[in-house]
Amino acid sequence: MKNLISMRDLTTKEIMHLMEVAAKIENGDIVPDMQRKLAALLFFEPSTRTMFSFDTAMKRMNGDTIIMSGTKNTSAKKGESFADTLQTIAQYSDIIIMRSPIEGSARYASEVVDIPVVNAGDGANQHPTQALLDLYSIIKTQGSLENLSIGLAGDLRFGRTVHSLAQAMAMFGANFKFFSPSFLQMPQYIKDDLKNSGIKFKEYKDMDGNISDLDILYVTRIQKERFADPEDYEKVKGSYILEKSMLSDVKENFKVMHPLPRVDEINKDVDNTKFAYYFPQAKNGVFTRQAIISMLLGEV
Repeated sequence: MKNLISMRDLTTKEIMHLMEVAAKIENGDIVPDMQRKLAALLFFEPSTRTMFSFDTAMKRMNGDTIIMSGTKNTSAKKGESFADTLQTIAQYSDIIIMRSPIEGSARYASEVVDIPVVNAGDGANQHPTQALLDLYSIIKTQGSLENLSIGLAGDLRFGRTVHSLAQAMAMFGANFKFFSPSFLQMPQYIKDDLKNSGIKFKEYKDMDGNISDLDILYVTRIQKERFADPEDYEKVKGSYILEKSMLSDVKENFKVMHPLPRVDEINKDVDNTKFAYYFPQAKNGVFTRQAIISMLLGEV
């Protein structure tokens, strides 16, 4: 693994190896040493969990980071090309971790520089490190990734986290229920991929009464920033909310996951149930990203 750009680039064997490394790091069986290693965190879109968990991951391994948040105070404002910016930063760092609103930007960066590039989210396309921490969270709560029933709810059209997770879980024989307003349904290319792989899925407009057979319900917010027309957002905002009363007949092993931040799609009365797993899920991101960095830099 030279770069991490898309879940499509990984085999099941590579994914399971990364899960094993993350578990060993969490348990203290592996202690990667990143002294004198530096990660460049280039975030051209806002981020809390992804940026800070990568920063935390690097520093817990005795490495260091440099952070670019937007381009306001950089030479990009003077007209420097994106390629020149990338090649310059590559001179200072050992790995580039990048979030951009432009789909395909991480792939482009990986073709410009000769150090590892990690896609930390590119537009509405992919978010593979989130998918990997989601898989790690699923293993910890379900004991396996094989043949699970997964519900994906919310903004399935623009949600890069659900695109990556659907592709990842399809590799392990999951069956899916998709819950979304019709305007925000899962993109056709994802559904075509699932059909071609023989993966079963059904689409619903309402979660209530349709989640009792699920192992995982993965909820996402409706992303206002992705809408070209504000009126389209107004039509769908608040169109689904998971409440505690909807969890009365779910399975014992059932968990609710969310990449965060949430707006109003999970009522706070769910937080104190045994089914809520979104905050431990965020913590799992540090172990997973320690594993990703260590493997890409050849330290494990």
